[in-house]
Amino acid sequence: MADLRSTAEAAALPTVVPARPGAGARDVPDVSLVVPLHNERASLELLVSECRAVLDDPELDWTPLGIEPGAGAPRWELVFVDDGSSDGSFGLLRRLAEEAPEIRAYRLRRNLGKASALSVGFAHARSEIVISLDADLQDDPREIPRLLKVLALGYDLVSGWKRKRHDSRARVVASRVFNLAVRSVSGIELHDLNCGFKAYRRWVVRDVRIYGELHRFIPVIAAWKGYAVGEIEVQHRPRRFGRSRYGWGRAFRGMMDLVTVMFLTRFDARPAHFFSLPGAFLMTIGLGVIGYVTALRLLYGHILQRHPLLIFGVLVSLAGLQLFTSGLLGEMLAAHFQRDDDSSIIDERID
Repeated sequence: MADLRSTAEAAALPTVVPARPGAGARDVPDVSLVVPLHNERASLELLVSECRAVLDDPELDWTPLGIEPGAGAPRWELVFVDDGSSDGSFGLLRRLAEEAPEIRAYRLRRNLGKASALSVGFAHARSEIVISLDADLQDDPREIPRLLKVLALGYDLVSGWKRKRHDSRARVVASRVFNLAVRSVSGIELHDLNCGFKAYRRWVVRDVRIYGELHRFIPVIAAWKGYAVGEIEVQHRPRRFGRSRYGWGRAFRGMMDLVTVMFLTRFDARPAHFFSLPGAFLMTIGLGVIGYVTALRLLYGHILQRHPLLIFGVLVSLAGLQLFTSGLLGEMLAAHFQRDDDSSIIDERID
């Protein structure tokens, strides 16, 4: 997965925590849970306990993972990615990993955002089935078997839908406005792009590249790449610790990211088409104005009081030309610096 990083970060090397004895010999898990987090120390032990209670239960239906009834519980792993926490979250993860071989953890050098954290988690998940969930306990691990059942119906990605949200009214309204805008523009009929509770096939998390704040658009990008995307209603629980970071500010930034997503999905192979219409429109106006002023000069030997109009025509023409060049150049640079190697942003790891 792609991520954004600075030159200084790219030059730094991560501190690696040696793997526990025998860690490399563990069987490949049946399912990987990827959990990005930032300052969620208070909820981590409870989250691990809840995930264990579900994934170690042999009585649940694990046939979507190829496990016959009565054959036991699946092999699983929890991949935590600490996005630059300052509350000691990674220290707690270190202790939990010493007690539980299923836990693996990575710490980013600083707070780079949820997309970068998910990218690292996806890159290090070892299972063919990957589930992402938030660390704040608002996602209920008991929904995991239901997500897997829908995924087994032939979907490549199944997104959760928090129909009944336990958030403030302002955050609920902001989320609904954002989701309505995305549905209208993308044509993808999903109700809750902001839900982090999702199940993926491995090839989806390997193919869908995210950076910045594009993590909420993973279903849109996957659908445009031709993957089968589904949705299932999931339980949303009240937040027990800390506070939510989603609000109108992030909703507006999401609107800006929507333009980027539309470019990446519809015009990634033909980016000039994205800029051609407004560019051609501006250049037509600019050249028309310049032609008019030129005709005045040829017919009357002067351009009367049309000097400001000439300047306007030149500026509009240049603006149209820039629409063809600056966007293409920016995309070329972005593609050049989006690398799959995440070693420059991981500070510590527990494998």
